[in-house]
Amino acid sequence: MPKRDFLAIPDFSRDELTALFDLAAAMKRQDYRDKPLAGKTLGMIFAKSSTRTRVSFEVGAYQLGGHALFLSARDIQLGRGEPIRDTARVLSRYLDGIMIRTFDHADVEELARFASIPVINGLTDLLHPCQILADLLTIRESLGGWEGKAIAWVGDGNNMANSWINAAGTLGFELRLACPEGYDPDPAILERNRAKAPIVLTRDPKAAVTGADVVNTDVWASMGQEAEQAERERAFQGYMVDDALMDRASRDAIFLHCLPAHRGEEVTESVIEGRRSRVFDQAENRLHAQKALMATLMGDPR
Repeated sequence: MPKRDFLAIPDFSRDELTALFDLAAAMKRQDYRDKPLAGKTLGMIFAKSSTRTRVSFEVGAYQLGGHALFLSARDIQLGRGEPIRDTARVLSRYLDGIMIRTFDHADVEELARFASIPVINGLTDLLHPCQILADLLTIRESLGGWEGKAIAWVGDGNNMANSWINAAGTLGFELRLACPEGYDPDPAILERNRAKAPIVLTRDPKAAVTGADVVNTDVWASMGQEAEQAERERAFQGYMVDDALMDRASRDAIFLHCLPAHRGEEVTESVIEGRRSRVFDQAENRLHAQKALMATLMGDPR
């Protein structure tokens, strides 16, 4: 059976994503007790630091009977200039899967191209598909699914926004993005998915959020963009998700944030700690969604 990778949401079909969420939900309910990773090892390469990604993958691998090995850029020769293709082929001789969290998406694609074992994109500057799996699982739990729902994104057209666009194109839900001028999502990803789903890009957060079922945001300056903080704060004025903006959403709307959050910047304390916030369910769901992903790619989920 040929190996499969998970570098972007469209790597799985709509039916495959549904099966993945069914499996994740069973794991969360503790109805699934198999150990499909027994005797297997996941290598975790981190060029970018992390809380949720590292802990959820490491704990998830353990709970599935496997072992996760943490590899920072300082720990392996990749950080000293070894070609990615060489690292991919060497690690494929030792491991059963690789998760990588790094900057350049092309590096992940090259790693997957030369590895003979599954590669999972834990985050790049272009995409963050594992987070979207957790977010979609949270929407399914809270709202019963995304069919007929409108999802609003307020803020930077970053890797999260790009991944939401991919998800909308794959699953067909309505997506409204409000981004300041100069901070739009990747144009190729946007254009490709606009043919598949109702996706709107606006400069007006109020227009994006009005009547939405999910309101979603992220920090204004992501990891590696700290030098742009002051400039971005000026550009994103009016893009804070506060109670007034949330009141424009549907009555049962939920608020999502991939964390870490800068309270008082992209979101107010009252929203992130309020009754509509699902950010900690969302964070927990990283574990369950990624367990389902690892079982599917590296083991036999049965």
